Parts: sequence; C-alpha cells; structure tokens
Amino acid sequence: MSKKPASDKHILARQTDRGSAGRIVLLRDRKAMPHHGLPASSRCGTKTGAFPYRIVAGSSASRRCGLIPDHELMSGQSPNATRTRATLIGMTAILMWATLGVFGAGSGAVPPFLLNALCFGLSGLLALAWLATRGELPVLAQPLRVWAFGTIGLFGFHFFYFTAIRNAPPVDANLINYTWPLLIVVFSALLPGERLKAHHVAGTVLGLAGAALLVTRGGAVSFDPAYALGYAAAVASALFWSTYSVLSRRLGEVPTGAVAGFCLMTAVLSLACHLALEETVWPSGVIQWGSVVALGLFPVGLAFFTWDVGVKKGDIQVLGAAAYSAPLLSTLLLIAFGFGAFTITVALACLLITIGAVIAAKDMILRKAA
Repeated sequence: MSKKPASDKHILARQTDRGSAGRIVLLRDRKAMPHHGLPASSRCGTKTGAFPYRIVAGSSASRRCGLIPDHELMSGQSPNATRTRATLIGMTAILMWATLGVFGAGSGAVPPFLLNALCFGLSGLLALAWLATRGELPVLAQPLRVWAFGTIGLFGFHFFYFTAIRNAPPVDANLINYTWPLLIVVFSALLPGERLKAHHVAGTVLGLAGAALLVTRGGAVSFDPAYALGYAAAVASALFWSTYSVLSRRLGEVPTGAVAGFCLMTAVLSLACHLALEETVWPSGVIQWGSVVALGLFPVGLAFFTWDVGVKKGDIQVLGAAAYSAPLLSTLLLIAFGFGAFTITVALACLLITIGAVIAAKDMILRKAA
C-alpha cells in the first residue's frame, strides 16, 4: 500500500513581493492545483511533483520554497495577522525592559557584571530546563557562527554599556546608547522584503526626542572629550544591539530556544569580567535577592526570547520605534514606587514617545482596523 505524500497535508499559498509576511491571495489543496500552461519559473519542484505557486515559508519564503502545516493557516490567520502577532510578542520585551529601573534599584549595590552573570545564569538555566521538558534540547545544536553571533550580540551590548557608564557621565552615556532603536529602524532597510518609509523615521525620531528629554531631564548636554572612551563604548553598545536585532532576521531559521545557550554563554563571560574587574558584593535580604530573581525572569530573561520572536517574524520598524517607550515606562514605574516625581518634562516626553510610536505603527494599526 503506497504511502500518502506528506505534502497533501499542507496548505499551499501564493506569495507576493512583500517579504516573509506576504499576503495570501489563494489557498488550495495540492490535488486541486493544476499547473498546465504556467511558466516553469512559477513552480516549486519537489519529488512529488511541480507546484505552480510559491509557498509561504517563514522568514525566508521570498528566497526558497517551503511548507506551512495546514493547522497554522486553517486557523484563519493570514501572514499579516501572523506578523502583527509576532510584533505584539516582541513588544512584551519592551514592557519587561521597562522594569529594569525598579528591579535594578531594588538589587542593591551588586556590581553590574556580577548582576549580569546572576541574571543571565538564572534565565539560561530555566530556559534549558524548559527545553529539556519539551524534548527540544537539540535546538542548541547550532553552527559555530550562530553561537558566536548570539553570544557576541548579548554579551557585547552589555559589556560596552557597562564600560560606557563607568567611563562617561551616565546621562551622556545613556543618551548615546538610546540611539539603538533609531539604528534598528535605519538598518532594517537593508533587509530583504523590508521598506523604510518616511513615517517610520519620523516616528522613531520623535521617540528619540522623548527619550532625550527623559535622560537629560530637560537640561542641556555637553560632551567632554575627556570622556571619549566612555562615549565610544556607548556608541559600540548601540551598534551591537541594533545590529544583533536586525541580523537576527537573517537567521530566521534558528529556533528561539537557542537563545537559552546565548544567555548561558553571556553569564559565563560576565562572570569572568566580574572576577577580573569588580569587587564582589552579593545581594542581601529578601528584597535584593527577589529583585535579582525578577530581573533574571523578565527583563534579563524572558524579554530576550520574546524580542527574538518579534525581530524575526514581526514588524521590525514598529518594534524599533516602540522601543523608546521603555525609558518612559521605566521612569513612570520609578515615580510610582517613589524614586522620582512626575514633571512637565516627563509629560512632554510621554507625549512625544506616544505620538512617535503611533506614527511609526501606522501601517500595522490601519491594517488591523481593516
């Protein structure tokens, strides 16, 4: 008895030239798809025959043929809906990063590299346990280039950021570092299937202006050449994170579970830097240890996994612009917990960042409304 081809169980779709989130314009069962009279260039050949339509296949659908199981499409979600969902998942990372200020303040005087090692160690081990329970540990078997990319991206950003705030005024260093969302939006224009539009840039620039108000508290900033090393490190941190985020899109075939390995490697390298550069100060008391655990669970843990989903499958320009809400939400949380006061500067920053995010997300909002 002959075995039914696996391809019969998949939905085939025609893909337009809109990148990995192309619009489905036709759905048919394989058996119902005639290919007579169609040019060979429009077919996707397999061992079971030639199909006349391109098949939507994850992040690299515009470059090669693949299959989407019918349960993923029969749910009624179009690629645009999938893209929107991934974008919203990515935005949860921004919400979690907003808690960095509160939990960081609660962690006491733990030096940065030791805090990094504790948090990434916790998140990496928990993710490893999760993969083990699901039988997905093989996702860690990635090529050396993938391990190097992920580890350098996560560790490199934190290494240069900590170096910046140690060698330059924190306000100056933070202001330079917060150019990474803008860089994500600009660099995304280099990705296949992505188009950088004027409203993406306008929204992101408004977000940068709002973040600048928060960081400087409405005051002037004067860059002193004496802090050149710190400024250079801040530029490097912004470049590392924006490049990591954008190039993750090119590694769309790498499962998000692989981030667990990147977290563990970052923890090891952070511990090495702590032993070489810092004096050990452990958290003390329930509040400080609780803050460290909260950091490892959310902003320095789960956030990197949801961000991976967002930048690989979502609207990366919208994510870049929305990232400017992190310093705003962080400031509002600090105010709520008694670490600051609500001022006209905070209100203006709130307005700029909100308007910027809405402008940048115009396409997604209108698409969802339609």
